[in-house]
Amino acid sequence: MIFTHVPSVREYRTLDTPGLRKNFLIDSLFSPGRAELVCTDQDRVVVGGVVPLATPLPLPCPSGLACQYLLERRELGIINLGGTGTVRTAGATYTVQKESCLYLGRGEAEVVFSSADASCPAQFYLVSYPAHAVYPSKLVTPAEANILELGSVAKINRRRIYQMIHLKGVQSCQLVMGFTKLHEGSCWNTMPPHTHLRRSEVYLYFDVPAGQQVAHFMGEPQETRVLWVAEKQAVLSPPWSVHSGAGTEAYSFVWAMGGENQAFDDMDPAPVETLR
Repeated sequence: MIFTHVPSVREYRTLDTPGLRKNFLIDSLFSPGRAELVCTDQDRVVVGGVVPLATPLPLPCPSGLACQYLLERRELGIINLGGTGTVRTAGATYTVQKESCLYLGRGEAEVVFSSADASCPAQFYLVSYPAHAVYPSKLVTPAEANILELGSVAKINRRRIYQMIHLKGVQSCQLVMGFTKLHEGSCWNTMPPHTHLRRSEVYLYFDVPAGQQVAHFMGEPQETRVLWVAEKQAVLSPPWSVHSGAGTEAYSFVWAMGGENQAFDDMDPAPVETLR
């Protein structure tokens, strides 16, 4: 387990490229046969990756969180980015196929991850925020998601958004989660960008072709920086930061948010002509 403190907006302005990458980029989450967690002070979000092989892996409980089990006062969103796997709780066993999303509510004390085939293991991506109430655990497939088509060919940002944990879908305390897939020939996501001071966010990039990367733009709208991000790397996005990217080829990304509200369109736009 890794514990990290996210720099303030003032500290951010002083960081060079290695400093930005150390503090905002999570570059390794998916290790075969391991469960990895990164615990941050950014809205107390926990980000993780679980890759079970022949042996099932339990959900870790970092001692630094001073709880009996991770979901004692938390909720958890899980999206599988690998082969078919299962997630077992005390009351149910869920078969989670690629790009399906499982929500686990507060109080799930027993959570165990397995792969159907160790030669093509599941790759469970985890995002957890604190929870003040209990909502039912639920599995949602991509076909059951709320799907939005946004962007255009002219602006090279045609993309399909899969909303999974959200106000009109799977209910939660504060977690909002889903993923976006860019159409072939498009490279921009979330442009023009925005901030949302009532929520933080985490981007996890996947389906990035071998040898390619995504330029993730972050920072205050008038003080932006770029992080070059590879396959299955994640970026922590504080409430004061824009979050937008352009890839050298089409790609996908998981977005997850937590904070004071769950309104998807609650944002403060940063018009392109004002960016610096």
